[in-house]
Amino acid sequence: MPKKILIVDDEPNIVKMVESRLKANGYEVIIAYDGQEAVEKVKSDMPDLIVLDLLLPKIDGYMVFDILKQDEKYKNIPIVMLTARAGYEDIKRGMELGTIAYLTKPFKAEVLLGIIAGAVGSTRV
Repeated sequence: MPKKILIVDDEPNIVKMVESRLKANGYEVIIAYDGQEAVEKVKSDMPDLIVLDLLLPKIDGYMVFDILKQDEKYKNIPIVMLTARAGYEDIKRGMELGTIAYLTKPFKAEVLLGIIAGAVGSTRV
């Protein structure tokens, strides 16, 4: 059974690129374009991992992270932050929240795929 990855980003080009790479590597992909939709998708689809942008409409990525980590049912879902916010304070806050990785845009897809495979396992044989 393929692992489910939720991509949360309001930039369609980023979503398409990450989605195509994940699908090519055998992952099932769920997409949310804002923070509120992300929380709803986590509750309805229970992903194995979340790739989360910080700069989102409705609810920002930090708030999404906080909402999920405060809920027993969702607090153990690994979250990879993928964002344009590259400042020291942003990275520090992300690490303090408990992200498994903090990637800044632009990023290398191979690095993201390696992090995901390390966290939930690879679908490649």
